[in-house]
Amino acid sequence: MYDNLYKEYLQKKERIKNRLNEFKSFYTNSVSWFYDKNEMKLRKVSKNNDERLFEELVFCILTANGSAKSGMKAVDSVRDVLMTGTKEQIQEALKKSGVRFHNRAEYIVENREKLKQKYNFDFKKIIEAHKNPKGLREFFVNEVKGFGYKEASHFLRNIGVFGLAILDKHILKTLNEFSVIEEMPKTLSRNKYLEIEQKYMNFSKKLNINPYELDLLFWSMKNGEIMK
Repeated sequence: MYDNLYKEYLQKKERIKNRLNEFKSFYTNSVSWFYDKNEMKLRKVSKNNDERLFEELVFCILTANGSAKSGMKAVDSVRDVLMTGTKEQIQEALKKSGVRFHNRAEYIVENREKLKQKYNFDFKKIIEAHKNPKGLREFFVNEVKGFGYKEASHFLRNIGVFGLAILDKHILKTLNEFSVIEEMPKTLSRNKYLEIEQKYMNFSKKLNINPYELDLLFWSMKNGEIMK
């Protein structure tokens, strides 16, 4: 039943591991993601860690119900006004990028100001104060406007915090195809998310494929690429 899945995993295993290493590298090095010539690339930047991490948080806000490509293009477009721009300036930059959800400029500004005032915009202090990935996810779900469990899990994976499931429509559809879940959920409450996440983890263990590798495998099976 899983022969084709294993075959595809073996074909993509090295690229998947490389991408996961890039997520770890993003957190520890002065680099940011850029989308250039249909490729996502890490480049050295002079920005501080908190600005870089906020860029990734914004990417996850903009990618929700969209695509990784559109999210990356949007971040590239808004990068220069992200830290100091008004809602209107950020919204105009997002419009130019072509992203569907330019109204999320309001979320971006609200989150930026809240994180500055309440947490001194110190992302690494927040992240490293939480020893448990699930506890860290709860923090971002509760504190970031525009984040649910999927978006918070996505953000944490992209900065090298592994062990959580990103239950987007591609993952859910694949889980349904493999009969891990009986049907596609119409909504995902906290309890439903955690329930399906556990089923995903059990399925990963059954396959003997790390859950964070399986996630990228599933995504690539649906869209043909290993993105973020």
